Parts: sequence; C-alpha cells; structure tokens
Amino acid sequence: MEKIHFDATSSTPFVSFVDNRKLVITGRSISENEITFYKPIIAWASTLQVKLLEVDVDLEYVNSRSSKKLFQLFKVMDVNPDIRKLIINWHYDEGDEDALLKGQVYQEALTKARFKFYMNTDPTNH
Repeated sequence: MEKIHFDATSSTPFVSFVDNRKLVITGRSISENEITFYKPIIAWASTLQVKLLEVDVDLEYVNSRSSKKLFQLFKVMDVNPDIRKLIINWHYDEGDEDALLKGQVYQEALTKARFKFYMNTDPTNH
C-alpha cells in the first residue's frame, strides 16, 4: 500500500498515513499554493484500497482556499468504493465555534463519513 507523508511547514500541515488505516492531518493549512499541496494527497486518496479509514484532523487554522481542498479530499474518500467505513476525528480548539461549524458542514455534505468531534482544551496542543 502506497504511503504518503508530508512534513509540516509554517503554511502547510503535517500529513501522514499511519498503520495502513489512519491518515493524520495536523498543523496549519494556509498555503497560497493549496492546489499544489493537496493535489497528490487527493490523487492518493482516490486510489486508496482500505476497508476502514480513520482520519485525524487537528488543524489550528485553515484558510478558505485550503478549506475547499480539504473538503475535496474528504469527498474523494467518501466516494472511494474501496473505503467501506470512513471515520473523521475532527479536533477543534475550545471556543473556536467556526472550526466546529466547519466540521459539521463537512459532515452534512458527505454520505459515508462519520464524524467524531473532539474539543482541544489545552492551548499548547498545537
């Protein structure tokens, strides 16, 4: 199974596929070149062949263009016929209602994905 791994930068998140079933996305997604960053990840997700995929998303900030690409990534996973069960663990900071709402909007727009919401109460978590 093809691995995927990107180290975090000041404007792009850490992305890694762990243990052949968990995709981790953490950090910040504010890149001015989000199309270039997300393109290989979206292509990878479209060919992923796992029955269960768990996605841990813990982003301290996502700009609007990156948000669209993140949703595109989720949509590709949601329609991938090889992924039978898709769980998205959506982490958001305490008091960040916009981040919580963004996860809820994604949840409503996807059919297969099941979201679990987790509030980060430690501001040093990132």
